[in-house]
Amino acid sequence: MSYCVGVDIGGTNTAIGLLDEAGRVAAKESIPTLAKEGAEALFDRIAETVRRLLDRCGAPNGAVSLGMGVPGFIDQENGVALNSTNLQWRDVPVAARMRERLGVPVAIDNDVRQYVYGEAMLGAGRGFRHVLGVTVGTGLAAALVSDGKLFYGGGNMAGELGHIPLESIPYACGCGLTGCLETVASATGIARQARDLVAEGRASLLREWFPGEGLPGLTARDVSRAYDEGDAVAIEVLRRTGEQLGRGLAYAVTLYSPDVVIVGGGGAAAGERLLGPVRETMQRLLISDYWERIQVVPAALGDEAGIIGSALNGKAAAGR
Repeated sequence: MSYCVGVDIGGTNTAIGLLDEAGRVAAKESIPTLAKEGAEALFDRIAETVRRLLDRCGAPNGAVSLGMGVPGFIDQENGVALNSTNLQWRDVPVAARMRERLGVPVAIDNDVRQYVYGEAMLGAGRGFRHVLGVTVGTGLAAALVSDGKLFYGGGNMAGELGHIPLESIPYACGCGLTGCLETVASATGIARQARDLVAEGRASLLREWFPGEGLPGLTARDVSRAYDEGDAVAIEVLRRTGEQLGRGLAYAVTLYSPDVVIVGGGGAAAGERLLGPVRETMQRLLISDYWERIQVVPAALGDEAGIIGSALNGKAAAGR
């Protein structure tokens, strides 16, 4: 049995898995990223984990390719992480370093592109020609897969949906702009909005659950939990977030005309609490010709999407 290896590097944890010939994740493991230890230390631990997974599957020499999802701006053609802020990497030759350690072809790409590629090929986008996927996580990013190929745009910078500024959003963004969509349509943005409403004096279960100024420890998941308890602040936050995300997606649909829009990432765990307002807003803002031909659906692969997309991309690159 031979395996394509997929690696999804996150700021906190790195997921590593083996994809078998049937497209199933045969074995996987998560290790701490420990970015402060540097890139070389992480590469060593990834290589060790890959060997351990191969041994577990009884195929110590079974790896045929390696694909990696790396956050930030990536030169996928040369396998270099140009600027990965979360990892404090700049101009790191990721593919070359991993090739030295494992002796197989290595391909890297942006982590969101790998995630969406996995969903497009084997997840919620399977069977659709043109797939637009977004991840609602610490930030907000998107990718487009058309006829099985990722779209990159000039400078490989396509997909930064989170940095569309909207006049209705008051928050400053770390990119230097004000009103960026991801300042509300993200896991951090959801929690931020809830904190602001409670700080204005609004009654909320969140004040009881998280005593102290600024609701310390509050997460987007807690806002969803409060929503289910009928909390007015939580309901308003998720409705407002869904409306803003729906507005941004309506712009993207008009530009790219996908067959399906997939919403994934940790912040999307709110499910229909978020997707309901997303769909309502998109329907209101889109010409019927667009709206009537698309579906807006949740991601299907969970935390395996990044592994699967990376593995498939690595396999495709090895075959070129």
